[in-house]
Amino acid sequence: MTTPVIQRYEKTAKLSRVVVHQGTAYLSGLTAADKSVGIKGQTEQILARADALLASIGSNKSQLLYVQIWLKDISDFDAMNEVWLDWIDADAPPARATVQSSMALPEILIEVQIVAAV
Repeated sequence: MTTPVIQRYEKTAKLSRVVVHQGTAYLSGLTAADKSVGIKGQTEQILARADALLASIGSNKSQLLYVQIWLKDISDFDAMNEVWLDWIDADAPPARATVQSSMALPEILIEVQIVAAV
């Protein structure tokens, strides 16, 4: 029996930012680097980071399979979606869920987790 090949990228003591297994990439939850900005700014930062991470493993947003979005305040849904719709590949939208959730830090307005094909 062979051990499955699992690739881990940007590892820390507590997580890998990206894990790839059998042609599927799993990105850890992404939050904005500059949390002083509003929901649109945080969303833009996260999606730019997602682009960079996907590119680093030979994938891109047209390969998204599933996206989970957590919002601190569900009233930010429409503003977040404005940024999302400008970013997403309209010909290849992923399955997606968006929920309201408490966040680990009070300044985090949004966290996004992505699963994509490689």
